[in-house]
Amino acid sequence: MTGIVYPSRRALTAFVLLTTVGLSTVSSLAGPEIYTGTLSSLAADGHDVVAFHTEGRPVRGDSRFTHRWKNATWRFASAASRDAFAADPERYAPAYGGHCAWAAAQGYRAAGDPRHWHIVAGRLYLNYDARVHRTWLTDVPGFIAAADTKWPAVAAR
Repeated sequence: MTGIVYPSRRALTAFVLLTTVGLSTVSSLAGPEIYTGTLSSLAADGHDVVAFHTEGRPVRGDSRFTHRWKNATWRFASAASRDAFAADPERYAPAYGGHCAWAAAQGYRAAGDPRHWHIVAGRLYLNYDARVHRTWLTDVPGFIAAADTKWPAVAAR
C-alpha cells in the first residue's frame, strides 16, 4: 500500500500562478470595457490619449499624471492633459475601449496599439499593428460603420 503523495510547494506555486494568469487572460479576452493587456491596468499602453488630439502623435504618459476611469489607469504627459481627460473622458478615450477598431468591425476583440492610430471626426481609433492599420485605411468610413454596429454585441461578450 502506498501513501498519499502531496505536491511540492514549488508545484503548488506554479499551479496557482498558471491558474491566475490563465484566468486573467480569459477575462481580458472576454469582457473588459477598456483594453489594458493581460497583466496591466494601463489604458492605451500608458500613452497620453489627449496628446493624440493636441500634438497629433503618440506621447508616453508619466506615472505622476494619472486618472482612474472605467477600471483602468490612464497616464498623461502633463497635468493639463490629465485634467482635460478627467473633465471629458468620452471625448479623448479611444473608440471601442482602445481595442483594435478593425477587429471590432469584424466582430471580435483584439489589442489596440497606440503606435497605429487614426483620428476621424475627433474620435481616436487604435489598430492591432501596421498591417491591420493599412487595411483599416482602405475603408475607414466603412469599417467605422461596421464596428459601430457590431461593437455592442462584442463588448457584451
